[in-house]
Amino acid sequence: MAEFFGGEWHGTPFQLFGTAHLIAIAVLIAVNLSFIALRRHPRPAFQRGFRIGLAILLLVNEAAWHLWNIHIGTWNIQTMLPLHLCSALVFVAAAMLITRNYTLYEFVYFLGIGGALQGFLTPEIGNFGFPHFLFFQALLSHGGIVTAGIYMTVVERYRPTWQSLKRVAIVTNIYMVPVGIVNWAIGSNYLFINGK
Repeated sequence: MAEFFGGEWHGTPFQLFGTAHLIAIAVLIAVNLSFIALRRHPRPAFQRGFRIGLAILLLVNEAAWHLWNIHIGTWNIQTMLPLHLCSALVFVAAAMLITRNYTLYEFVYFLGIGGALQGFLTPEIGNFGFPHFLFFQALLSHGGIVTAGIYMTVVERYRPTWQSLKRVAIVTNIYMVPVGIVNWAIGSNYLFINGK
């Protein structure tokens, strides 16, 4: 168990599109394809339970990531505030799932599905391969955001509009201003505004 949560990993290193990663991708695809059946045969009680359950999973997973970083001594204000898009989208997606808020859906659709999918396909987890905690945490976080957006689109039948895209683009660019101020104030690089 110590190795599962450890700050050093001596097991199989993460391999991009290796067996464990491909299995995770297949699971993500299977879960999201199952929504087609749910759309054809709606079950309101199950749908509500799924939404709430996924929201809780996203939040608990995010909290576990912070606790893990505290445990291994890597948590710091310059890297761990939830200001990067995927970290912020964990909270946006959870709130959207609980409230079914359309405006939040717009952000999860445009930023979450595309951005988090990129994070799922090319996770930045260093050498931490299966079955290390970070392997599961990163894929659950990014996969959960993607799943939240697809679920609301397929099952709840939400649809983005061109106005949605415009709103998301404007608000995201405005969001960069306070994040840039935070970066300047604490010497961080949230949103990679200061360079990659």
